[in-house]
Amino acid sequence: MPDSGVEDLLRELSPQVLGAVVRRYGHFDLAEDATQEALLAAATQWPAEGRPENPRAWLITVASRRLTDLLRAEQARRRREDNVVQRTLPEEHLAPAADRRAADFDDTLVLLFLCCHPSLSPSSQIALTLRAVGGLTTAEIARAFLVPEATMTRRISRAKAGIKAGGVPFGMPPEAGRLDAVLHVLYLIFTEGYASTSGPDLVRSDLSAEAIRLTRIVHRLRPDDSEVSGLLALMLLTDARRPARTGQDGAPIPMSEQDRSRWNTEYVAEGVALLSEALPHGPTGQYQIQAAIAALHDEAPSAEETDWPQIEALYALLLRLSDNPVVALNHAVAVGMAEGPREGLVALEKLGDRITGDHRFHAARAHLLEMTGDTAAAVESYVDAARRATSLPHQRYLNARAERLR
Repeated sequence: MPDSGVEDLLRELSPQVLGAVVRRYGHFDLAEDATQEALLAAATQWPAEGRPENPRAWLITVASRRLTDLLRAEQARRRREDNVVQRTLPEEHLAPAADRRAADFDDTLVLLFLCCHPSLSPSSQIALTLRAVGGLTTAEIARAFLVPEATMTRRISRAKAGIKAGGVPFGMPPEAGRLDAVLHVLYLIFTEGYASTSGPDLVRSDLSAEAIRLTRIVHRLRPDDSEVSGLLALMLLTDARRPARTGQDGAPIPMSEQDRSRWNTEYVAEGVALLSEALPHGPTGQYQIQAAIAALHDEAPSAEETDWPQIEALYALLLRLSDNPVVALNHAVAVGMAEGPREGLVALEKLGDRITGDHRFHAARAHLLEMTGDTAAAVESYVDAARRATSLPHQRYLNARAERLR
């Protein structure tokens, strides 16, 4: 089996193995160390010796043995310090075996619930999810979020300590709303990858791809949940436009100017199919509505043929579910495209101070002013938007738009 095949399989099995070990033995932090050592052993042995008949069980067995060693070492250290803390070794547990074959239970979703526990901050939830479920190294996560590795190490360590100190149980939570927290974390990971809020690059495809991969896992485990389907559809329909979003210099290209032949038609077809399947079942949530808006953009043959009245109506519906200022901003832009730029500017002014500190407000205002022919005011708003933008590609693009109108 080629190394790339082993790497892909290990990445798929990593959260299942960690989840199984934590479910039976607890000790989240030590279980993760043991799982990583099992994965390293497999990456070394399998390419040369071949895969075992049951790779998942092999990994769980090796991780469990390593966890036993780690727990014994810690118990010995504590005894030497005369501060013995009673811990139960894996072989002393009465719980079902972690690698039992009967139900072949996949603990990935439970592990996601643990990583997204409401006691953790959003930044800790994201970091822990990428580390424990995504299998990314701490260095990879730090690079993705443009922070020093030491900072990310502390963030992940604090998250693990919070779970341990809070006595968070490993199991399906009783609150139905907890799935919403998982979906929100995956959504945040995707949006940071698709439209980076800082740094030299507009897109961090590794993050958006990881968010799609993890959401596919949740969809496989919860295929009948319409909002899970809606989130996956939203990601696919949005990421379909990624190949045409930036120029060769990395500058953003507005959707109206993108080469639509470069859009990923397979992602569009899959996203539309998911959405079509989800909409008739259960309540319509915010991810399904956002996916429907993305589908209208993707299915329009050209920018001029975009169904803006329908998009405006969907944003109005979304506003009833979420009083989010970004949704209100997008609704105002849709009003401008559907009813005219002056109507859009009126809708923008109604937002008050809720989002005026965000560069997107001033960029939208500049675009609508440009459509009205008020060049001087548009230049001023483009410059203001560039000054507030934290992403270097956005700064360069907005300043270029202003310079072009001067």
